[in-house]
Amino acid sequence: MCFISFFFLFMFMLINMVSMIYFLMNNMVVFLEWEIFSFNSMNIVISILLDWMSLLFMMFVSLISSSVIYYSKSYMSSELNLSRFIILVLLFVLSMMLLILSPNIISIFLGWDGLGLVSYGLVIYYQNVKSYNAGMLTVLSNRVGDVLLLMVIAWMLNYGSWNFIFYLDLMKTDFSMQVISGLIILGAMTKSAQIPFSAWLPAAMAAPTPVSALVHSSTLVTAGVYLLIRFNNLLVGTEFLKMLLLISGLTMFMAGISATYEFDLKKIIALSTLSQLGLMMSILSMGFYDLAFFHLLTHAMFKALLFMCAGMVIHMLNDNQDIRYMGGLSLYIPMTSLCLNISNLALCGIPFLAGFYSKDLVLEMVSMSNLNLIVFFLYYFSTGLTMFYTIRLLMYLMVNEFNLLSVYNLFDEDYVMLKSMTLLLFMSVISGSMLSWLIFSYPYMIFLPFSMKMMVIYVSIMGGIFGWLISMMNLFSLNKFMLTYKFSSFLGLMWFMPNLFTYGINYNFLKLGQNLMKTIDLGWSELYSGQGLFSIIKNYSIIFNILMMNNFKIYLYSFVLWMMFMTMFMYSMI
Repeated sequence: MCFISFFFLFMFMLINMVSMIYFLMNNMVVFLEWEIFSFNSMNIVISILLDWMSLLFMMFVSLISSSVIYYSKSYMSSELNLSRFIILVLLFVLSMMLLILSPNIISIFLGWDGLGLVSYGLVIYYQNVKSYNAGMLTVLSNRVGDVLLLMVIAWMLNYGSWNFIFYLDLMKTDFSMQVISGLIILGAMTKSAQIPFSAWLPAAMAAPTPVSALVHSSTLVTAGVYLLIRFNNLLVGTEFLKMLLLISGLTMFMAGISATYEFDLKKIIALSTLSQLGLMMSILSMGFYDLAFFHLLTHAMFKALLFMCAGMVIHMLNDNQDIRYMGGLSLYIPMTSLCLNISNLALCGIPFLAGFYSKDLVLEMVSMSNLNLIVFFLYYFSTGLTMFYTIRLLMYLMVNEFNLLSVYNLFDEDYVMLKSMTLLLFMSVISGSMLSWLIFSYPYMIFLPFSMKMMVIYVSIMGGIFGWLISMMNLFSLNKFMLTYKFSSFLGLMWFMPNLFTYGINYNFLKLGQNLMKTIDLGWSELYSGQGLFSIIKNYSIIFNILMMNNFKIYLYSFVLWMMFMTMFMYSMI
């Protein structure tokens, strides 16, 4: 099952790659409509939009998902129901592809909701209380976005069709510009986990690591960014984009700070995803949708590789995720360490790796733009924080002493995992350079003074130095650095968002739902509908059964009652 799925997805990736190059060279767009059935004036159609953007994104999704499925063959080898896991992953990928190909808001909603539903099944895959709680938080946060998308569908009834791609220019002249753009931006914020919906993203780490590699690179969390890219023409010039710029900048900043306090390996990588999502959203809200798409694709490559390496390390360390127990891994598992280091350095934007081409271009466009000091600070400080937590992570994993057990068996010979990682390693090195030639048909002319041009390098070096210093500190020095316990708790726990959403909003909503179910579904509506009707019919049937029994006294009694009733009825008629 694993190999067949891998083979078909890999072949689909090659087909997408050839088609994308052909479409790009000939500047082609193909719009397909398949009418399922029509009844009077109502048509049910499925629409598909094929252009270079959708084909390129599908190519990346199918490449990453094929690698992840091949990786799962080894990672999930002890799983009894491996076929069920693979089918869930394939459903997840199909939902994402439906969303990518759709120019129709209805079919986008089907893909959008499919992602939310299947992600719930994958997050609760390891059936324990922690996974159930994380799954509930994930699915309830995503339901907010689903409701907002349903409101967009209802509003688009005004136009007579749900093919939004034809109406974007018309909507600009209409009041719909404000309504639809507001709903779409809020919906995208829930799926891409911007403040205040960020709590579910680290919680979704309860899923198996191959799922995390898929979710956090090219599928679930990028769906919101992709939707905003598609609606880009409508959003330009709206007030909501200014709000999104501030919120996404704060998300980037908050995730970077939380990652510096975190000791869970998977959560550090999840928070780095959140930081990069903030970067994509913020550059998109400045109007550079092509740069957002560029960074989305390069980020997908090295982030999938990073999760795969983390999964391999966790497996070898007896399923332990705490980085304080790790250390000296480069001596024992050199190939995995190489992949981990390259993907981490690509995340930092080290020159000539994949992340450099997109991240450096984004920051230089920010430096050229007419922005206020707050946004400028958020961008550059968050870039320094990325280097901070990455160097700290590398020091804990590669350089510090191994702290787990006296007897340990670390080996770098799981060739199934290594093969799947090598493919992504290759792409993590070359994809940035390749995409910079493919995507941009025109060069971005950037004019900056030398000090601004070197700003990215300055903040990266500063972040790296601080990350190295923190990783070398002992516990006493670390406590002094963290200022006070309450303040460090605030910074490390994502500004208390998980607590607020888990115990505040979600818990109270679920409690309210339980009370409503008790009083209405199992109370009043039962009393006056199902159960009530049943009890009335049962009681009358018992009475009629007694009357119909051939008992003379009861028969006479009922006959007298019947005669009295008929007399009263006749009298009332007169």
